[in-house]
Amino acid sequence: MNASVTTGRQSGRQAGMSYKFQRLREKIRRAIETGELGGKLPGERSLARRFHVNAKTLSKALTDLAAEGVLDRSIGRGTFVKGTAPAKLATVGRWLALCDSGQEACCTVEHLRSAVHELQVVNSVEGLRPSFLNQFSAVIDLGSATPESFLRDLLVRGMPVVAVNREPKTYSLHAVLVDVALGVTRLGRDLLLAGHRRLGAIEPRGMSAVSQSLRQAAARYAQDVIVEACDAAEVSSLVAGGITAFVCDSVTTAQRAGNLLRERNIDIPGRVSLTAVGCMCPQAACTGYFVPCAQFAETVIGLLRETQARPTTLWLPGSWVDRGTLAPTASALPLDQAASLRVSGMLV
Repeated sequence: MNASVTTGRQSGRQAGMSYKFQRLREKIRRAIETGELGGKLPGERSLARRFHVNAKTLSKALTDLAAEGVLDRSIGRGTFVKGTAPAKLATVGRWLALCDSGQEACCTVEHLRSAVHELQVVNSVEGLRPSFLNQFSAVIDLGSATPESFLRDLLVRGMPVVAVNREPKTYSLHAVLVDVALGVTRLGRDLLLAGHRRLGAIEPRGMSAVSQSLRQAAARYAQDVIVEACDAAEVSSLVAGGITAFVCDSVTTAQRAGNLLRERNIDIPGRVSLTAVGCMCPQAACTGYFVPCAQFAETVIGLLRETQARPTTLWLPGSWVDRGTLAPTASALPLDQAASLRVSGMLV
């Protein structure tokens, strides 16, 4: 038998396996939706006999449904339809925090350390073995690029996970985020009332929350506004092009932009206003809407300890903090008048 025929047969078997797994996954999903399966599922051997499949195909289907948030799977407890498993409190044992490099000393992590004595921080998940993860009862993901495959494995193991300042896109996770859209909309309103008509939205490439929220504010408060999205490294060229105010997606981004502007001798707020949304770290030396880091950490801890049956996303609105980096332009509504309107509730 030649190699091409052998390869063709192997490909056919793999395709058949994939098709069988997909059909089984949808059969189980329909059984859950109709109530045929509910609560704790029968053992895998029983399910395999019931659906006339082998153990490997069944396990793959169950794992996929668990990653989608349809099922809860836990070693020693079994497989449950999502939301029906007995509460598994994450109040004891050790917690693991995943951080970017250099993030270990940030205020949110420090507040977590002070509140959770058994907290271990790592800045890379590469090479973490299951035996290492077994010592933890919960994971707090503060990283910006934690691999989806790693998060999927945690969920399949039944590990409580909270994503911090990152909205889950693929898998069903708990999440706590600063309400960037609300904060930016409010900042856009403040800047427009201060007379600014050319705004810069500073956020990572591929992201659009800041620029979209600024454009929504412009549609409501002023029609002649130009919003340009950029990276922090481009701020000086945008000022040269006529931008008079920047809104940053975080305190860290505002720090980078502010340092670069000062290096170019661009006065803040004399020539350009600099604002941000995010966590209220001590180094937040700009005006904006901020959530105190202690509140942020307490919300993460509370979410884990309450152990909601279904994945929960909590958006935290920031409060106005004036650090003197927002100045009016010549056509502005006086800032003291704008401030009094904000306090009186006429500006929302």
